[in-house]
Amino acid sequence: MSWDGINARNFVGGRFVDASGGETLTNVNPASGELIGSIPRSRSADVDAAVAAAKAAGQGPWGRTSAVERAALLDRVACLIESRLEAFAIVESEDQGKPVGLASRVDIPRAVANFRFFAGMVRHKEEGAHHMASALNYTVRKPVGVCALITPWNLPLYLLTWKVAPALAMGNTIVAKPSELTPRTATLLAGVLSEAGLPEGVFNLLHGLGPEVGAPMTAHKDVKLVSFTGGTATGEHVARAAAPSFKKLSLELGGKNATLVFADADLDAAIEGAARAAFANQGEICLCGSRILVERSVHDRLVAGLVARAEALRVGDPADPTTDVGALVSADHHAKVSGYVALARAEGGTIAAGGQVPELPGALQGGNFLRPTVVTGLPATCRTATEEIFGPVVTVHPFDTEAEAIELANGVRYGLASSLWTSDLKRAHRVSQALDVGMVWVNTWLLRDLRVPFGGVKDSGVGREGGKWSVEFYSEAKNVCIAL
Repeated sequence: MSWDGINARNFVGGRFVDASGGETLTNVNPASGELIGSIPRSRSADVDAAVAAAKAAGQGPWGRTSAVERAALLDRVACLIESRLEAFAIVESEDQGKPVGLASRVDIPRAVANFRFFAGMVRHKEEGAHHMASALNYTVRKPVGVCALITPWNLPLYLLTWKVAPALAMGNTIVAKPSELTPRTATLLAGVLSEAGLPEGVFNLLHGLGPEVGAPMTAHKDVKLVSFTGGTATGEHVARAAAPSFKKLSLELGGKNATLVFADADLDAAIEGAARAAFANQGEICLCGSRILVERSVHDRLVAGLVARAEALRVGDPADPTTDVGALVSADHHAKVSGYVALARAEGGTIAAGGQVPELPGALQGGNFLRPTVVTGLPATCRTATEEIFGPVVTVHPFDTEAEAIELANGVRYGLASSLWTSDLKRAHRVSQALDVGMVWVNTWLLRDLRVPFGGVKDSGVGREGGKWSVEFYSEAKNVCIAL
């Protein structure tokens, strides 16, 4: 059975299939509220079938492929995605609500880069050798086995390929579950992988709800590795399910990231960077800087510049290439984000920009839109300033000293990322070391090198992926000791 390009499909054992029970869920365009199509509502029986297909594929010819052969396949996948960039971008925008221009510039090219990067990584990786007086030790890396990859709705293809590429590069087999809110680029990817020559059963795709698909995937006895990106509460359930069978586990969870602006910073650049960190992809990126901590002497100038930048952003049709801010992913998520704007008012905050639904023409009146919102005057310890909102809402808080800035930045349950803006190199190093996060950007934001570790601390997750960390996570190291 093929894919019709509208209704998402499962992909099991090299074939597009429906859920075994024939149930479906609806897929809605977040910019209009209109029905796009349906997706399979898979259950535990579908998980069993997909894991069985993946396990069998790992025991077949795929399990004997060389790193060079796998790298060549990943390069073919990259070329196929690149040749269909526009189609991928349109589908991603229709499912997620992000501007199609953003998907074309960032999301789909990054998916291409993920495959090319890990193709090169396994071609050139080196393993260690350790000499003893009477023996030689050397290390080899073997596939882990069946990998369960669970990805969120904010960067659907981008984050799925971030996991699929290294998992395949190291010779594993896969059962993947994308968010039920953004299913179709995953379905497109399944077709591309098959067209590139990936053997049947190596990549399997299941659509459906987390408790009905994700939970049995993470608990399945034949799944040996779980990589999950999503909310912290769900991550707790994933960790509990994986623990009894000692699966390898990586959790990339929530964030409440701080942007720190010191008085000696290039303020124009800091305002531009802070605005981008706050509102990119409708604020629906785990790395977004949703708290701006600014030295008091430049607080008012920063707020004025940030408000002007927020008000200049064009909110509207994601299909319009001139749109800056699209629709939030669902009506439920829109209600959650709007609820935090109301909470900010109740907690004594001032809505300096945005906070309302824009007036848009035609079908867009039914979309999940919200103007980029800047909130001032809140205590840094209130709920609005400490809980993850995951939308185009940013709070601004003054500080007086470097020590206070660090204390405020670290004073939340999350520890994913931060960005800081300063012209003092010693301060940049000093503050970066003091921030309790997995990643720090200095005088920039979201400048990504695929070789570096990605992940957080505290309630932002467990483990690291990226570069050699992905190679290590998606493989098992084996030492061989040869007596001389």
